[in-house]
Amino acid sequence: MKKRLCGAGVAIGVLVTLGALPMHASSVPEPVRDSLPLGPVDLIETRTTQTVQPGVTLTRVVRGEADPSLGWTVEVSFPADDSADASPDPDAPSTVLEDRASAAGLAADLVRDGFHARAEKVTTAKTADFAGGTLGWRVRIGLFDSQGAATSERRRLKAAGYTGSTVYTGWDGDPADRGPWHVDILVIDPARFRGSLQASYGPDLEGRETTSELAEAAGATAAVNAGLFVLDPEAGAPGDPAGVGVYDGRLLSEPVAGRPGLMLREDARRTRIDRFRWQGKVGVGDRSLSLNGINRFPGLIRNCGGSEGDVPTSLPLHDVTCVNTDEIVAFTPEYGQRTPSGDGLEAVLDADDRVVELRSPRGGPLPVGGSSVQATGRRVADLSGLARIGERLKVETGLLDQKGQPVALSDTTAVLNGAPELVRDGLLHVTPATDGLVHPGDPSFYYGWVHKRNPRTLAGTTADGSIVIVTADGRDAEALGLSIRESAAVAMALGLRNAVNLDGGGSTTLVVGGDVVNDPSDAAGERPVGDALLILPGDS
Repeated sequence: MKKRLCGAGVAIGVLVTLGALPMHASSVPEPVRDSLPLGPVDLIETRTTQTVQPGVTLTRVVRGEADPSLGWTVEVSFPADDSADASPDPDAPSTVLEDRASAAGLAADLVRDGFHARAEKVTTAKTADFAGGTLGWRVRIGLFDSQGAATSERRRLKAAGYTGSTVYTGWDGDPADRGPWHVDILVIDPARFRGSLQASYGPDLEGRETTSELAEAAGATAAVNAGLFVLDPEAGAPGDPAGVGVYDGRLLSEPVAGRPGLMLREDARRTRIDRFRWQGKVGVGDRSLSLNGINRFPGLIRNCGGSEGDVPTSLPLHDVTCVNTDEIVAFTPEYGQRTPSGDGLEAVLDADDRVVELRSPRGGPLPVGGSSVQATGRRVADLSGLARIGERLKVETGLLDQKGQPVALSDTTAVLNGAPELVRDGLLHVTPATDGLVHPGDPSFYYGWVHKRNPRTLAGTTADGSIVIVTADGRDAEALGLSIRESAAVAMALGLRNAVNLDGGGSTTLVVGGDVVNDPSDAAGERPVGDALLILPGDS
């Protein structure tokens, strides 16, 4: 575990200004009024608050204690887990839930082979758009005092021809668990904030950088990982936003239809969460063609929610890559050094939007300040009939809000994608089904992504317009993480009127003063991400 900024013995109300006071335990821990709704109400919760810069504070919360009733176990995967095992995404949930009969049969096979196996029913809470109830049945082996002992049993399981993973029972989400939880809360008060709030994706949209690298490059005093992004090269360009992305007022990635986004401005005022759609076209004179996407591999729609004709769906479906062989996708100068290659046609435009080349097959470098439009499948003929060398192609895109109204974007606007929604108008409003987190026929996905505790990053606004950004460490016996429903409850407890879940898991990272101050869960340490939200200092 990385060294934390505060000791566990600092009671709520201690204000530490960076560089002014030593941060050490100076008082006896005591229960905190209005504490986080995690575990039983009698848990000790300690908080330390420090000023990051004028108008920005960081509160570090430690709640609960080591729970002797919790331990390590081996969760057995069902045979249908081949696709999950092959995914390069370390956050991809395994296939560990089935019906009762299947789980009982697997447990019986394991007992026959000498394992202390058991089948357990998993139930989940109701949300705004999901009925909850029984998700399915899981199979587990043993309960061990140490991760090492459970890992040894997992190796024995593998040698017997089965697959499984080592998990801590504190990640299951039982409300009786006593912790511990480690939660960091950044608050930006727009009335006092004189810095700049920005979103950054690094040198190119398609690449990945760590949150700390993005913070260092911009000179940020604090930074947090932000939107969901492509990780698997089979799903597109790693680092490309998997949903809406607006940077410096430019729409560089289209929304997953109707999913939420966090809309911010540099002065931290008028922050809002909305559900976005978009419209886009490329035209010459009075002739135009509709666009299917911006700055992504044609034919690959990460998280789905694209156009009619996408397979398997045009609705949001999280962590699934929908496909469509017939698309027109625009590329801006921000995308990267080369556009994606493949069958089809590409109209290459110079900085004045004039067609300077028609490439087939498509893909290659762009002129300085230039852009392009790519077509595949049946839409090649459409683009071929529109684009001519020397003609000016005009690409137009626009963002629409939940009511279908155009969203005004200025060069100080950023929009970052997320899902699901957590809080709306001061009420719990968790929307996993609407946002594609309920996979038909695959309860394991919901179990792993929504139901279980994981590292989380979330953001929202209070009634007075303050921006609150929360990170919770997880996947550790010393930091249990949050379920999605717990994330919403924490947001409510912090006074958020509206809140949305951002990218989490191994991506969850908080940087303050140039240091990573939380504990990213990936074994390799801080994960390169698609974009980050940066807090920059004001003019000196």
